[in-house]
Amino acid sequence: MSSEEKKYTDSGIEIKTVFTQKDIATQAQENTNYLPGRFPFTRGVQDNMYRGRLWTMRQYAGFSTAEESNKRYHYLLSQGVSGLSVAFDLPTQIGYDSDHALAEGEVGKVGVAIDSIEDMQNLFDGIQLEKISTSMTINATGFILLALYVALAKQQGADLKNISGTIQNDILKEYAARGTYIYPPKPSMRIITDIFEWCSQELPKWNTISISGYHIREAGSTAAQEIAFTLANGKAYVKAALEKGLDINVFGKRISFFFNAHNNLFEEIAKFRAARKMWAQIMKELGATDDKAMKLRFHTQTGGSTLTAQQPLNNISRVTIQTLSAVLGGTQSLHTNGYDEALSLPTEEAAAIALRTQQIAAFESGIADTADPLAGSYYVEYLTEKMEETALEIMQKIDAMGGAVSAIEEGFIQDEIAKSAYIYQQQIESNEKIIVGVNKFQHANNDADIPILKVDDQIRNVQIEKLNRLRQQRNPAKCDQILQTLNDKATSGENIMPVVIEAVENKCTLGEIADTLREIYGEYK
Repeated sequence: MSSEEKKYTDSGIEIKTVFTQKDIATQAQENTNYLPGRFPFTRGVQDNMYRGRLWTMRQYAGFSTAEESNKRYHYLLSQGVSGLSVAFDLPTQIGYDSDHALAEGEVGKVGVAIDSIEDMQNLFDGIQLEKISTSMTINATGFILLALYVALAKQQGADLKNISGTIQNDILKEYAARGTYIYPPKPSMRIITDIFEWCSQELPKWNTISISGYHIREAGSTAAQEIAFTLANGKAYVKAALEKGLDINVFGKRISFFFNAHNNLFEEIAKFRAARKMWAQIMKELGATDDKAMKLRFHTQTGGSTLTAQQPLNNISRVTIQTLSAVLGGTQSLHTNGYDEALSLPTEEAAAIALRTQQIAAFESGIADTADPLAGSYYVEYLTEKMEETALEIMQKIDAMGGAVSAIEEGFIQDEIAKSAYIYQQQIESNEKIIVGVNKFQHANNDADIPILKVDDQIRNVQIEKLNRLRQQRNPAKCDQILQTLNDKATSGENIMPVVIEAVENKCTLGEIADTLREIYGEYK
């Protein structure tokens, strides 16, 4: 490379050959209280970070039936995970029971099938909800899964004040990047604020939303776009809650985020640091006065789209780099992908290696020994500042359109992600960007002898039998009455969470509850 050739990150930030103190002069002047645990929290949300407590080590798992997923959860808990993370199948995500015509071919495939309270009982059989933190990747039907979780906790005799975990519950990124939405934006936002309100009173330790940049990045955004679009969505949720009269200092403490970790180690670390600073300032501007309501707490998952089907064992190295970026960037919780996930759902062996990657980083690498170990690096501080500048420029465009909901309705966010994805793919095809084993250093038999996890197509029949039994055993008149009450409360604008919990306790199914609201709100096309 000639000395004149310029180099840039994927977010368009120029990388110089050498960085000096001059490159961070403004950043150093701005941050007079530049310490972890202090506003604007660039260096971390806790003053001692992982010396006080390691990040929560999660493994995202869920496939086939509740019974099969339960076996995997017990295995992961025995191997040292400190929190569960549940993947749901597509019918569950978009509000269809397993016996619905549109569920055919999808039941139990990309996650676990949950149709009723009985499935939830089987999913967590032998697991005390009061003693474990559970993250559930669920959005359009997040309110139903939360109701099922609460109903099960009550059956276990748990104190709801001690139940901890997260529902993703981020519908805006579904419209922008992922597609598992049901209802139009306005009623969807109303359901989310119902959850905020109900949980602030009944489930105080529950994170009511995990605003997700992960899927925005998976769809092809850059790192700067990931935080810009995610924080813009966050602003929209906060404003909706404020319009409902909720206290920002109360619900703000239960907002969490979900970010992606890709392979450019330093850009990813800078992204996490910049996001914390930006969110603290956004919340302050929106009226937060409690430090805890200004802290950006986040879960990270290593980059699914970075995994290659070619030479899949190389993915262990990729996941290791991504693990380092998440921890050096100050994550509160982490899921590491299995090396085989470009081929199938992870096998037990691949999930164990992924967990061991986190444990080796935690206990052998030394990176958890001090808070924000890369602070003061000329390069990292420069990247953090430029990441913030680049993301703020994008957010200003969204604000000018009237906020994230308007930007999504106009197609702006979707178009920007599509453009970035196209440029990235062009760079791979032109060999401007090297992907080891894909466009360079290839060899034959890329995935020879890699075991694959296969989900039995008969799972749907098993679920249908369960549903038939459930409907025979329940009180149909009681179910009809509760679903009518749900209809009435949704129509009148009352909080729907109490009646949804009552519905699942009386064995109404996920599909029946989702359909009741489809009749009122319609479906987003």
